[in-house]
Amino acid sequence: MASAALLYTPDVLALATSLAAYPLNDDLRLRADARSRSCGSTLTLGLSLDNDGRIARVGLRTQACAIGQASAAIFAQGAQGRSGTEVATAAEAVTRWLAGEAELPDWPTLGEIAAARDYPGRHGALMLPWTAALQLLSSPRDQS
Repeated sequence: MASAALLYTPDVLALATSLAAYPLNDDLRLRADARSRSCGSTLTLGLSLDNDGRIARVGLRTQACAIGQASAAIFAQGAQGRSGTEVATAAEAVTRWLAGEAELPDWPTLGEIAAARDYPGRHGALMLPWTAALQLLSSPRDQS
């Protein structure tokens, strides 16, 4: 297994601190919470959708390790303009990748946390934004 120094790189820590660009404001009324059973990390995701049901804006609040925070930032950076189907497909690809069944999924900057695949205890934290997004996007909702 790789060392923790390889897991918490300066790039991972920079991603974690970039969450400040995605505040969870009150106007983001579509919300879901996710919790990692493996480490206790938590995330609240807020979304607004455009008229076509695509993600228009993302807001996040996390209490997670740097991997969970970096994953949340990676999700937020790549989510705008995506449909629920696209997010679900990406979430399935991330799950398969973490299980060692697939290559690294095509999602912007996901490779920055690729070392986390070798740390099963971090998989739950890494999946937090995907889990919350699937809760929100799995059925049509009214934004009002």
